[in-house]
Amino acid sequence: MRLRVLLEPHHGASYDQILALARATEESGFDAFFRSDHYQGIDPDDTSYRPTDSWTTLAGLAVQTERVRLGTLMTASTYRRPGPLAITVATVDAMSGGRAELGIGAAWIEQEHRYLGIPFPPLGERFDRLGEQLEIITGLWATPPGERFSFRGKHYQLEECASVPRPARRPPVIIGGAGPRRTPALAARFADEFNSGMSDGLAARYANFRRICEQSGRDPAGVRLSTTLPVCCGPTRAAAARRAAALGEAGARMLTMGVTGTPGDILGRLAELHAAGADTVYFHLYDVTDLDHVRLLGREVLPQVTNI
Repeated sequence: MRLRVLLEPHHGASYDQILALARATEESGFDAFFRSDHYQGIDPDDTSYRPTDSWTTLAGLAVQTERVRLGTLMTASTYRRPGPLAITVATVDAMSGGRAELGIGAAWIEQEHRYLGIPFPPLGERFDRLGEQLEIITGLWATPPGERFSFRGKHYQLEECASVPRPARRPPVIIGGAGPRRTPALAARFADEFNSGMSDGLAARYANFRRICEQSGRDPAGVRLSTTLPVCCGPTRAAAARRAAALGEAGARMLTMGVTGTPGDILGRLAELHAAGADTVYFHLYDVTDLDHVRLLGREVLPQVTNI
């Protein structure tokens, strides 16, 4: 089982704070450091939240880390046009020596869009656009040298593009969510990894995804299955509760979907996720300044996953 760190900063974060957490993630032995792609915090009324751009910070991390893989859960497809996004991800991939991964979704927080003047179409249109974006991004990456790429869809049109981004190898694409139809269908077509979102109902969502893969002619065994687990760990349950309390009401609300407890409690939950079919788990962390939390997880949990 792969264990990864996903940052959702509670009150925003500076680049230096994000870098410190990414380096702690790398030093602690985790497979990857991912970040969310949001411009507001988990508390919508938090006016102190300091937004940062996901791919801008990942570009910085690409040259200031050495081993850990880097990506987004999930890039909001409404924020970026597909051609420039394909170039951005390929650029970060080159800067990192081939460590970039693209998690992408249809976006969901309308208030973020209102804050910044970003159009927020109805859900059906967002999924239509996401499907075209995935065709464009993967199509650009797959265009052989000397050839051009064209695409004519309802929402996007590319004409004889000769400025094609060519990563050394295609960055893995991650598609995820809890929806029963359109998300797993897009993942069956385009994804290297299907992320179920939060872990409730995991086995049923994976079974549904496998059925859709088989119906579309995709071998589901070729797609990694991941989930996201909010985690707050301490050497004792009392210490974990104190760490959770420091996150305030909004953080505590998010942790109700995860696990707060000792390393043994975390390992017990990982065993359940593995039994449900997960081969990759993203530890969803909310305090960017708590480097000791990452080190504890790396020291007490990560070495034990081989026993699950």
